[in-house]
Amino acid sequence: QVQLVASGGGLVPAGGSLRLSCVASGGAFSTYAMGWFRQDPGKEREFVAAISWSGGSTYYADSVKGRFTISRDNAKNTVYLQMNSLKPEDTAVYFCAAHVLPFTMPSVKGSEYAYWGQGTQVTVSS
Repeated sequence: QVQLVASGGGLVPAGGSLRLSCVASGGAFSTYAMGWFRQDPGKEREFVAAISWSGGSTYYADSVKGRFTISRDNAKNTVYLQMNSLKPEDTAVYFCAAHVLPFTMPSVKGSEYAYWGQGTQVTVSS
């Protein structure tokens, strides 16, 4: 059973930066693709970014491409989301997730992720 704990959220002005972290325990972290999703109240969960188990492949939603960077440190069982040039529309609860199968390419579909962190709030003021 993989357990994920996300942190790093906060309140920042537009144009600011934050780095989210997600620490995994209880499973073979280095074998799972990881993703970040976000959800604003009243809206559907939205894919943000994903990274392959090796870190060699990354994927981004068009809305964050060029501003956000996903990375991982398998030695620390941690995946990161560096968020730069933040906009008010980036405000949401951000969740990290681990793919349901090991050694599988990451997906933009939340349904393919079996393990989820508790979420961390990101608020960007205008």
